[in-house]
Amino acid sequence: MAGPAFRVAPVRVRVPATSANLGPGFDALGLALGLYDDVVVRVAESGLAVDIAGEGAQTLPRDESHLLVRAMHATFDLLGGRPRGLELVCANRIPHGRGLGSSSAAICAGILAARAVTTGGTEKLDDEGVLDLAAELEGHPDNVAACLLGGFTIAWTDAGRARALRLDPDESLVPVVFVPGRPVLTEEARGLLPRTVPHGDAAANAGRAALLVEALTRRPDLLLAATEDRLHQDYRSPAMPESIALVNRLRADGVAAVVSGAGPTVLALVREDGAEKAEKAAASAGEGWAANRLALDTGGAGILPLGG
Repeated sequence: MAGPAFRVAPVRVRVPATSANLGPGFDALGLALGLYDDVVVRVAESGLAVDIAGEGAQTLPRDESHLLVRAMHATFDLLGGRPRGLELVCANRIPHGRGLGSSSAAICAGILAARAVTTGGTEKLDDEGVLDLAAELEGHPDNVAACLLGGFTIAWTDAGRARALRLDPDESLVPVVFVPGRPVLTEEARGLLPRTVPHGDAAANAGRAALLVEALTRRPDLLLAATEDRLHQDYRSPAMPESIALVNRLRADGVAAVVSGAGPTVLALVREDGAEKAEKAAASAGEGWAANRLALDTGGAGILPLGG
């Protein structure tokens, strides 16, 4: 049986950064941010060529162990076969190991690129299948859901399959990210979490996560209360004490601040008139931190024109 046919023309994929958990929504809630990685993929006659510019240019592998390549291979296998060769050009802007979804971005970019260069790929692998495969490769659906769908997402697993609901975040929200110079591995941060938590803490987080859905979409004035967490942030403090200290300092000043994903980046959710307040409050974090106001991404991952 013959394998699939492939497009001759290259394709360009853009994927946004994401912040997961958002305080109480552990492994469920995600937000897409206006910071992007781009990859251009072309099917070649043979071999593998990977060119990387920007984040990870000095550290990422350029062989089949590259996460984006692994995601492409997994997708090709699902679609019926791999091409003889691939050429990839990556422009990375999402910091690595900082809790801003760089691994999810690579996985989503790889899946979408492989589907796009495969003739009939969309018919063989629909958007629900893309989400399910991405969650399988990532290990949980929160970041990949926000990356693929954009906006504010609620993700869960039902009967072994990843599912997600996309909502529009309030347009007045301004995400401000405080990115430290030192990364923290997700595995290290997860390893600090206890196997069980007090029932009262779990109940409190359930209530705050429910409130957070309302706060992010219609009532930003409730964000400080809605982002309170008892399940994961304090447990991770030994791996990122400066991040937890910054979160506590911002929250004491009335700013809705959380650890972004597994950290160590800190995310503040404010309105435009509160962005400067957040930046000033974080000025005491010390050297090595970069503060950036970002837009909300509402479009999610997608295929773009090569010249765009």
